[in-house]
Amino acid sequence: MKKRKVCVVLVDRANYGRLKPVMGSLRAHPALELQVLATGTMVLERFDQPVHVVREDGFSVDGEVYIELEGSTPATMAKSVGFAMMEFASEFQRLKPDIVLLIGDRYEALAAAIAAAYMNICIVHIQGGEVSGSIDESARHAMSKFAHFHFPSTKRSADYLIRMGERPDTVLGVGCPGSDIARTMDRSLKSEYINGRGSGATIDVSAPFLLVLFHPTTTEFGGEQKQMAEILEALRTMAMQTVLLWPNIDAGSDHVTKAIRVFRDHERPTWLRTLINLPPEVYLKVLAGAACAVGNSSSFVRDASYFGTPVTLVGNRQEGRETDVHVTHVPPVADRVVQCVRAQLKHGRYAPSALYGNGHVSERISEAVALLTPYIQKRLFYIHDQGESRNERPI
Repeated sequence: MKKRKVCVVLVDRANYGRLKPVMGSLRAHPALELQVLATGTMVLERFDQPVHVVREDGFSVDGEVYIELEGSTPATMAKSVGFAMMEFASEFQRLKPDIVLLIGDRYEALAAAIAAAYMNICIVHIQGGEVSGSIDESARHAMSKFAHFHFPSTKRSADYLIRMGERPDTVLGVGCPGSDIARTMDRSLKSEYINGRGSGATIDVSAPFLLVLFHPTTTEFGGEQKQMAEILEALRTMAMQTVLLWPNIDAGSDHVTKAIRVFRDHERPTWLRTLINLPPEVYLKVLAGAACAVGNSSSFVRDASYFGTPVTLVGNRQEGRETDVHVTHVPPVADRVVQCVRAQLKHGRYAPSALYGNGHVSERISEAVALLTPYIQKRLFYIHDQGESRNERPI
């Protein structure tokens, strides 16, 4: 029997971290053939080329797609989407996948969704129906409207997809695959995981430390440098050993990195270590071991919940996203950040949460992908108050 070809698109380090268990499950399924395209910051040297980690993990990479225009401005992001659509069209024409599998809300993945849809390729989208800040909010919902099948992370997200006009029978299940790694991994944290890379202070992993990651909010372009400076001032006030990861490539990231470099050069903090990138499991070990996570990464909402890591969520990038009790929201104001972090440190760890998955998600995704019936033409689907369909079943 001919295997169904499933093309997984990887666009950044966090993207791969959540898709890795899905890729393993797809590869192991007897009815499926896994294809992998690496793009975005996955292939860029200044982001430590995470595509190498993919290969080291034993996956074959069928193509590396270079799409990012330098500048980190709204214009370069928009142009990168246009360039990416052309490149993905060429790759999909070459690989001829039966299914394109995408996750999340990145503009690079949106370009892949548009290209696949116009090429009549069936799309499966993971993590649709969520609410957040930044342009990611719009990109995510656009991807959901291009996608033919869905695997949202939470029950509320599934309900939102159906209320957006997606057919209930195209929602294949609920749960974030990131929980699968969290369930199975060894959480022991070795010093070399942090101190064997990056630069700055040596972190004592047996003592409490902060994990900081702050991405620009593209809809607030122009204010990110001041926001990062406020966070750094808060960290200076606490002077607690800190692991800081560099931001993603979104518009404003150069301003964020400039704030970090200026602070590092002027203050010469003896408590700060900066890292470009961490492999998925290592990142989760660091997140699980942190006394508190500070910033605006979606991983602080999702992955930190599996471990009960306290989170100080700064600014509006995750505004509206479902959070559990481990998360406290604060504005990017130094004294408010200090106050929140100290309160979280005093509280200590929270009970693990299954809001974003129970650790058995990837197998359900691969089985659903193997069994689904692909289709091309989508239509809005709504239900009258009397329960009657307004349009015919498109599948």
